Amino acid sequence: MGHVPRYFPYLAIIGVLALLGFWFSGPAAMQAQENPVNIEHRNPTTASAELEPTRIRVNSDLVLIPVMVTDNNDRLVTGLERDQFHLWEDKVEQVISQFASEDLPVSIVLVFDASGSMGNKLKMSRAAVSQFLRGADPDDEFALITFNDRAQLVQSFTNHIEDIEQRMAFIESRGRTALLDAIMMGLDEMKQAKNQRKAIFIISDGGDNMSRYSSHQVKDRVRECDVQVYSIGIFEPLMRRMRSLEESGGAALLDELASQSGGRLFEVNDLAELPDIATKIGRALRNQYVLGYVPVNARRDGKYHRVQVKVDRPKGLPPLRASFRAGYFAPSN
Repeated sequence: MGHVPRYFPYLAIIGVLALLGFWFSGPAAMQAQENPVNIEHRNPTTASAELEPTRIRVNSDLVLIPVMVTDNNDRLVTGLERDQFHLWEDKVEQVISQFASEDLPVSIVLVFDASGSMGNKLKMSRAAVSQFLRGADPDDEFALITFNDRAQLVQSFTNHIEDIEQRMAFIESRGRTALLDAIMMGLDEMKQAKNQRKAIFIISDGGDNMSRYSSHQVKDRVRECDVQVYSIGIFEPLMRRMRSLEESGGAALLDELASQSGGRLFEVNDLAELPDIATKIGRALRNQYVLGYVPVNARRDGKYHRVQVKVDRPKGLPPLRASFRAGYFAPSN
């Protein structure tokens, strides 16, 4: 595998475009208890000014970090203000100079497991994808990759969700599991994406046993790309996963990719939960904050710089959890 050039996704014009293409609109809340927890702004006038995208300052060293905030019931928390966030790069606290939260278009690659073990899970998995697609904004675009013995791009990026659903209808389960190859193919397909906001949505029931790429190569690639990874893992009970190395490692791999990219892994035990969880992923993609900063010690060293984000708990709320991209590669001169 050739070395993938490390690019810095937060350079001047890219930084601005990332905010202008960050979130997409979707369906209403799936259940009352899934409604986001909305925090009222103390100063609505000031908050509106901070969220205005035309105010984003162009700076070649601007770094943008998307952040999703949930409470201890895993409900999304919206309406937070900039001064409630704290951000560190390489353990040095940074000044958050830009702050935004908007629903704007996204490019999503659906990575769908069609291996033999998915046989009795295909119907509900298709329903989950359909539920996810129903939340699409007209400017969103989707591509579809399936995998069994090999990964295959069955639909390139399209704004027509019926094209994806038509392709899904002909998927049959067979063969082994080339999950890692499919993820790499998805990252390659992102080069054709029109929107600056990008995500991979994986539906799979286990680990990899057929790929050419290694987990180390995929993890490195995800670290280099400005793409969030969300997964639905249809896993066997914990003790039954231990029957093979691939099964036992599948959940850990998907969880690490999601955490590293600022996404989420949702584990499913009941197939009936699939459509609702797909809706939840759509809501998670739409309800995020973007924190922008210029590093105090900006270095064009081509190295990976770790990021940490914490959120102050508003009065009356339980502790909050922030999910965010773990870091980025700086450009090199």
